[in-house]
Amino acid sequence: MRYVILGTAGHIDHGKSSLVKALTGTDPDRLKEEKERGITIDLGFADLAYPDGLRVGIVDVPGHERLIKNMLAGAGGIDMVLMVISADEGIMPQSREHLDICDLLKVKRGLVVINKSDLVEKDWLTLIEDDIRKFVKGTFLEDAEIISVSSKTGHNIDLLKERIRELSLSVEPKSVNGVFRLPVDRIFTLKGFGTVITGTAISGSISVDDAVEILPGKTVTKVRGLQSHGETLKTAYAGQRVAINLQGVSKDEIQRGDVITAPDRIKTTRVIDAEIEALKDPSIEALKNRSLVHFHTGTSELVARIVIYDKEELKPGEKGYCQFRFKTPVTVMAGDRYIVRRFSPLLTIGGGEILDPSPMRRKKNEKLQDLRVFEQGGLGERLSLKILQSGLDGLTQADIEGWTRAEIPEIQKGLNSLISGGQLIRCEGRFFHKAVFDGFCARVIAALSGFHRDNPLKPGMPKENIRAMFRGVEPKLFEALLGLIGQAAVEKELIRLKTFTISLTDDKRALKDKIHKVLEEAEFQPPSTDELALAVSLRKPEVNELLKIMASEKSLVRINDSLYIPMTNYVKMMERLKAFSSKKDEMTVGEFRDILGTTRKYALPFLEYLDSSRITLRVGEVRKFLKKQPQDRVLTKE
Repeated sequence: MRYVILGTAGHIDHGKSSLVKALTGTDPDRLKEEKERGITIDLGFADLAYPDGLRVGIVDVPGHERLIKNMLAGAGGIDMVLMVISADEGIMPQSREHLDICDLLKVKRGLVVINKSDLVEKDWLTLIEDDIRKFVKGTFLEDAEIISVSSKTGHNIDLLKERIRELSLSVEPKSVNGVFRLPVDRIFTLKGFGTVITGTAISGSISVDDAVEILPGKTVTKVRGLQSHGETLKTAYAGQRVAINLQGVSKDEIQRGDVITAPDRIKTTRVIDAEIEALKDPSIEALKNRSLVHFHTGTSELVARIVIYDKEELKPGEKGYCQFRFKTPVTVMAGDRYIVRRFSPLLTIGGGEILDPSPMRRKKNEKLQDLRVFEQGGLGERLSLKILQSGLDGLTQADIEGWTRAEIPEIQKGLNSLISGGQLIRCEGRFFHKAVFDGFCARVIAALSGFHRDNPLKPGMPKENIRAMFRGVEPKLFEALLGLIGQAAVEKELIRLKTFTISLTDDKRALKDKIHKVLEEAEFQPPSTDELALAVSLRKPEVNELLKIMASEKSLVRINDSLYIPMTNYVKMMERLKAFSSKKDEMTVGEFRDILGTTRKYALPFLEYLDSSRITLRVGEVRKFLKKQPQDRVLTKE
């Protein structure tokens, strides 16, 4: 099955709706007011089915100048256009504006239909055709076929059907491998079913029971049912007109312009960067910098302030880069097309392509090279730049899939190529640019180098000090990034350069020997760190540094923050305990004091150390020996 969307275009009362009815048998004017007044007010829909499986969904748009916003809501998802011009009136103002809009939206294919041919002579038709050739010159319809028809008599309707079929077969199918998106153009309720929305699926696919998100409101719900032109579906694909029955959502919660999409993919935004092209019509005033405009994309219409980069105004026919700033969120992706109309009086003045729906903060007079890459670069270049701009936040693949309308397999291929080429790294499910990671490494290494220089006796820098330099990075991600730094070693709560070793001067080495001697002679009544500092004539912080170094070297064992004993004395203690435990399963504080030949003042902290080391277990007023004596394990505890 092949699906194509055809949109009508043309001035009011040129017979667009009657032509659709002649082609399909369906009257697209569904509203009571439309039938009473004989004009199209809102979007209408019909279906043209061919025996070979081709289905052409037709979006009929209003032609009145005051209803251009409704026309734009229908024009966003079309693949080709049927430009309808009345034989008796010829080219009219909305003929021109509709053609301009389709040209700006980069519609690539179309046919020109001269309707109501039964009302004029053949010579007049020839003149009208000449006018049309001049009218479409320089547009996508320049080489389009012009067909004279009559909706009333049926003249050439079958020929038009055949030409529509032929043109449809040349249309490039919409991406079914992208993120599902459907801009909402109608909302209604059906008794027994609830809320139903309709629209043209512009990418991806959706199935019954799938979860969907309604943006920009961020409502997550479920698909209860799917239809396309009255046919019940299990799965709907890009290119189809689709009706979606939504679960548990009221009609009042949705409006035209909302987007139905896969959850947690697309992020709404209030600022976008874009390229813009002003219409060439010299009668249109230049577009002033920072002016308000009506912004149309998909089925939505918003008011935006336009900031034109590098110039104060955009004259007719000029192109440039700009930023749109919205008061309310908009749901778009890079690569989407848009139309801008003057705020007042309402008039189409230009349009273009969205380049970045999540732009970086730009300094005044900053160069626009990034926008040129987003406009002209290949997918790999654009992905690399966007990930570079994300800094240490990085981007997940889901973030990237929701940023650009490229197909998901192509995104995966592009990311893998950038990783293998050394431009990206992946960490904790996020992609980071190598330049950003290198900058992270350089800052960490510089901080460690400075720390080691200023603290030569400390084994490493607290990780929290490094963490403070990167407060915006999630803790788990920060730990993972640290682990990727080849020149650094992480040891519990400390981090150091792998090349760093504690380097002691001759004086420090002499002090180490002096401390060791004092502690060895004290045996099991070791001086506290305060007392030790006095004994060796050194400041307490310097003594603490040396004690930690000696403990890391296994020449001392740390009992608590204030008490250390030499490894030789520790071995003596363990041998005495082993001998005692071979005779008794438990011991009192007094017995332990006698075993060591010390006082209760020292016995208690020694016992607390043994308890924490799982050598003894306190039960009431006694210590029980654990069945397995872990002397070897305890020897390596520090």
